[in-house]
Amino acid sequence: MSIRKVAFIGLGIMGLPMAVNLARAGYTVTGHNLSPERVDALVAEGGLRGGSVAGAVADADAVITMVPDSPDVEALLLGADGVFEHAGPGTLVIDMSTIRPDVSRAVAAAGTERGFRVLDAPVSGGEAGAVEAALSIMVGGSREDFDAARPLFDVLGTTPVLVGPHGSGQTVKAANQLIVAGNIQLLAEALVFLEAHGVDTEAGLEVLGGGLAGSTVLQRKGAAMRERDFAPGFRIALHDKDMRIVTDSARAAGVAIPLGAQVAQYVAALARQGHGGLDHSALLKIVEGLSGRE
Repeated sequence: MSIRKVAFIGLGIMGLPMAVNLARAGYTVTGHNLSPERVDALVAEGGLRGGSVAGAVADADAVITMVPDSPDVEALLLGADGVFEHAGPGTLVIDMSTIRPDVSRAVAAAGTERGFRVLDAPVSGGEAGAVEAALSIMVGGSREDFDAARPLFDVLGTTPVLVGPHGSGQTVKAANQLIVAGNIQLLAEALVFLEAHGVDTEAGLEVLGGGLAGSTVLQRKGAAMRERDFAPGFRIALHDKDMRIVTDSARAAGVAIPLGAQVAQYVAALARQGHGGLDHSALLKIVEGLSGRE
């Protein structure tokens, strides 16, 4: 299966740079988004304007969806005017959203029944990873469909891995979000701790980054957290949704995640306090508040 024409639906913080990277790699990319200006940005980089879901998926070899939550994916793929209604038989449909594993499995089953080839392929790496084409891509589905999609994944990221059958990509992504939230929380605590002791935090984070405490989170988030720059690369509102997926899935499996559950409460608190539009590194605000250092 040779893929040349790609429909990309959902051109948000992550989706737009991903679609642009595919266009720059020579694919014919037709975009659709609820906010037309995001499509304008894709067109400026050589993409095409779909105008609607039907217009975007017409003649597409592969359809990539990147939308916020499980109900959005269900409506986009299963709805009366959705992808499964308008895409051609045998089209490879790759959902790169982060949603509930059970919803992902149900969507894949419905797509397979209608003759589509379906993969769940959520990503990690944030806006920077999307822009730099350095995403980690966790894929659920068949080996045959993964191999067909591999050229696309190789444009978008550096670590595309087939992790199991349908829904497995979403399960691994949930684990990813658990680890990321915990890392950010501990980085926030370490930063406030260093500040309280009058340490040069730039130097402190530099040396921490060179040892066992080093991480991608520290590398990508540390400097902005020092400056209290919470411009969104990945919004608190979305991580709140992801942590609910984690806690619900853990409960369903009978798995204890005591630290993760605590961080999930902090993320939820920030969202309820009106900080949902900030970057998830704004977990620093919780530590400052608990420490009386706001």
